Formats: sequence, structure tokens, C-alpha cells
Amino acid sequence: IKTCLNSIDKRVKIILIENSNDIEVKNEIEKEFSNVECLIAGENLGYGKSNNMGLKKVKTKYALILNPDATLYPSTLENFLIEAKKIPEFAIIGPAPEEKINNFENSNPKESVNVKGFAMFLNMIQFKNIGFFDENFFFYFEEIDLCRRLIEKGKKIYITPNIKVNHGGSHSHDKSINDQMELSRNWHWMWSTFNYHKKYRGFVMSFFIILPKLSSSIVKVLIYSLLFNKKKKEIYHHRLSGIINAIMGKSSWYRPKV
Repeated sequence: IKTCLNSIDKRVKIILIENSNDIEVKNEIEKEFSNVECLIAGENLGYGKSNNMGLKKVKTKYALILNPDATLYPSTLENFLIEAKKIPEFAIIGPAPEEKINNFENSNPKESVNVKGFAMFLNMIQFKNIGFFDENFFFYFEEIDLCRRLIEKGKKIYITPNIKVNHGGSHSHDKSINDQMELSRNWHWMWSTFNYHKKYRGFVMSFFIILPKLSSSIVKVLIYSLLFNKKKKEIYHHRLSGIINAIMGKSSWYRPKV
């Protein structure tokens, strides 16, 4: 997190959400970074709810959501503002993924149906009657859901090759908890997949979408049990658990054991 904070201009107001009840983290961060207000969530709230907690305190015209494993270049914030002036009616601007940059005929912003969640530049007034993230999603599909709701209300989302943000990707936790995070990702990917489709297409259609993954998970739990492959068995058991909990209408309750 300190690498991320050090990449941001010290004149910029930062709201940091600490997903724990560790007051020492708050004290350390605020002592080292005078431009940071660290809010203690008290528990692991997940991506959407944590971001909502911070966004509700924003008083400025724009807000940038930034993951802790992302860093800015010296020109990043200035370029966000330059792009915002080109398209003042925007709801969200995001950096273009590297694999899509070749799709741009020029450097102008391009309309998109969604952006990656690690760096989202929000035009706050556009969210007035829509709200921010759906807090039912603990992990996965939060930004996809938000972007879909914006598009359905006629709002504009853009990606642009002029903005660069360095994103480590899956580096927001220590390597020692990789196995637990892998189990959590599998559980929540399945839960969120089912509930995202259920939200927009109904229970029956969502069930048919998830059915191949349900069948695959059952088969692989059995196969890896017979092969005594505990690690693989656990992964598919967690995928199966995420699907079953989603189908039963339970909340996204699972948390990694760290």
C-alpha cells in the first residue's frame, strides 16, 4: 500500500479504506502520509462495500478508485483530467488495457460497456440517482454490475490509451496466503457468476448458465478425491460450495482463513 500511496501526488486528498480493525495501521499511514485519511472498516467488507464507504465521503467533482497493487505514473492524474475535459458528460473513464491499445485508431477516448476495477475515474454527479457498487457482491462482478447499471441509464463509459496505470494484478496480498486466497477466489467467482446473471436474467437462466460449472465441479471433486490430490479437491470443493450457496440464495459469506 505504501508503494501505491507514494506514487500519488502529495497534494491529492486520499481516502484509504483499511479492511480490518487494526488502529495501528491507521496511525502509521496517517503519520507518514499527511494527505491520507485512513478509515478503519472493522472487518473485511469486500471490494464494493469498501469503495462505497470511501465514495460516500468524497466532496470533490471527481474521484479515482485505485487498488492497493496499482501505482500511478507522474502524468496519470493530469491525463485523467485532460480526458475528462474532452468528454464532460462521462460517468467513468478507465485506462485502456494493453491488449486493446492497438484497437484505437487514434488517441481519443473510446466508448466501452465496462472498465477494469483497479483504476476507475468517476464523475461523481453522474452517480447521483444510481448509487455506487452493489454491496451484495463481495468479490467479482462489482464493476461489471455498476457499469451495466450506468449504461442502462444512458450514462457514458470510456477507456483511453492516453492514461497509464501500473497494475501488478493479484499482488494485493502476501504470498504466504496464496492458497487461502485461491480458495476464496474460486468460491466467490462461482457465487458472483450465478448472482450476477440471476440479477439480470432470472433464476432459471442463471441456473442453466452455471449448470456446466456445477457438473464439472462435482466430477472434479470426485476425481481428485480418488487421486488423493487434496489441493485440487479443495479448490473444486470451494467452487461447488460457492455455486450451491448461490443457488440456495445465501449471501456471499465466505472469507479466506487468514
